Amino acid sequence: MFDDLRDKAVVVTGGITGIGGAAARAFAGAGARVFAQYFGGGPELEEIKALGIATLRLDLRQREAPAHLLQAAQERLGRIDVLVNNAGSLVARVPLAEVTDAFIDEVFDLNSRQLVHCCRLAAGLMAAQGGGTIINVSSIAARQGGSAGGSIYAGAKGFVSAFTKSIAKELADKNIRVNAVSPGTIHTAFHERFSSAEKRAATARQIPMQRLGLADDCAGTFLFLASAAASGYLTGQVIEVNGGQLMA
Repeated sequence: MFDDLRDKAVVVTGGITGIGGAAARAFAGAGARVFAQYFGGGPELEEIKALGIATLRLDLRQREAPAHLLQAAQERLGRIDVLVNNAGSLVARVPLAEVTDAFIDEVFDLNSRQLVHCCRLAAGLMAAQGGGTIINVSSIAARQGGSAGGSIYAGAKGFVSAFTKSIAKELADKNIRVNAVSPGTIHTAFHERFSSAEKRAATARQIPMQRLGLADDCAGTFLFLASAAASGYLTGQVIEVNGGQLMA
């Protein structure tokens, strides 16, 4: 279905577990050459490597990390056709009354600041090679707000959605399309860590499809947005993948 992705050079941040891991596997399955950044790792790392996906352990919160990532990917792949900015985390549930400057910095460094620099650097490389595609990962929280203790994360993801639309306008004349995937409540380690089983069950009951999403439920949207044949006239869009949890 996505034959034009064959042999494309794809970089996925947070590309081992959860949604990023599903995206990396899907691109590899479509014949792309994939470079996956990770920090925490996990048992999925060996599975990813077995698929021929190149990996790099790197903490993107470090100021020089985006440059190191893009340089390493360019050296390994020869070019960068697609960048998927998936890396991010709630970090912790912190009530508003307890929010500190250090916590704000930690959440925005991980979810927003590094993404800006990955986009900036990738855009320069893509412009020099004649174009490319950037896909950012936002969240349903960007539009409907986060649940208790998730306000800073929701704000950071709101930034991602607005930033995506802004640079889509700026980069269109360089043949670079920029879109975002906005997952709803996806049953990954993220929600295992930050949401109780009772909270997850209650959320599932409120979703029209009566279940939480799976990481693989998001994978096809990344392929669609990366494929010029499928979405070549699509830029500046935030695609909601949430089983009807939020309807635009």
